[in-house]
Amino acid sequence: MSSLLEQQLTTDPLVADTQLDPDGYEPRLLTVTLDTEQYPDAVATARVDIRWFTTGDFSIHYVETREDNTHWECRWDRHPSTHNTRLHFHEPPAGTDISDLDLPSNHPLDVYSTVFEAIEHRIESLW
Repeated sequence: MSSLLEQQLTTDPLVADTQLDPDGYEPRLLTVTLDTEQYPDAVATARVDIRWFTTGDFSIHYVETREDNTHWECRWDRHPSTHNTRLHFHEPPAGTDISDLDLPSNHPLDVYSTVFEAIEHRIESLW
């Protein structure tokens, strides 16, 4: 699943780089470095960490690091949970408040589309 997402991400104008860890044969983490030229100067780095499991569960963690070394982050999760429904969202700016989430589809490309649309809205709000 990670390779499918990586192929899609390499064509996205927000993406500067992708890296599978540990490698392309047994990926556990897909780290996506975003192009900070599209952000205001106050944002030093931005990345998305993607984990997709054979069960269909996933974790997509968006993190901005500011020039002052503070973070703005949120996370889309699908996994068994005692605190919320299986599908839930860790709210920005710290990712500590959690709400139930409803997605039209759990297909990786649909989830990618939803997440990157939210990131685009975030970038627009920063300007």
